[in-house]
Amino acid sequence: MEMRRKDREITDLNQIYDILCRCDTINLGMNGGTAPYVIPMTFACSIEDGQITVYFHSALGGRKWEILNHDPNVCVEAHLYYKTVEEKGGITAKYESVIGTGIAEKLEAREQKVEAFKYMLEHYKHSGFPAESCKGLPDCAVFKVVLTEVSGKHNL
Repeated sequence: MEMRRKDREITDLNQIYDILCRCDTINLGMNGGTAPYVIPMTFACSIEDGQITVYFHSALGGRKWEILNHDPNVCVEAHLYYKTVEEKGGITAKYESVIGTGIAEKLEAREQKVEAFKYMLEHYKHSGFPAESCKGLPDCAVFKVVLTEVSGKHNL
């Protein structure tokens, strides 16, 4: 779908990635059956071969787990809100945002999970912590979402 406010659209993948990297949380949207289900998540991201990948972890049970195992199609949203200002006789928000879609793939190999944990530790400024020794690693699932569609928007 084409963005209505072309003047606010960000098309450069590196700029979109930069915004995502500066966000603390993503909102993960899933198909919950009778209604969408959205949950805030800690995450990490990488950019490889011209695509952004998002990583997050999950308990091995619960609503999110059940939904992802039933339908792995997801939407990832992240934003940075700065302030509202008076502009041209109205009020507007100053922000940057990213939205993308993809399929949540559960990482099976321990090496893949450790690598994703390294990305997450780095994202939250704990890159010195040894990811392979994270106590929750054996008891959680780690998911990877390659964003097959992604867009950015801002009003600065």
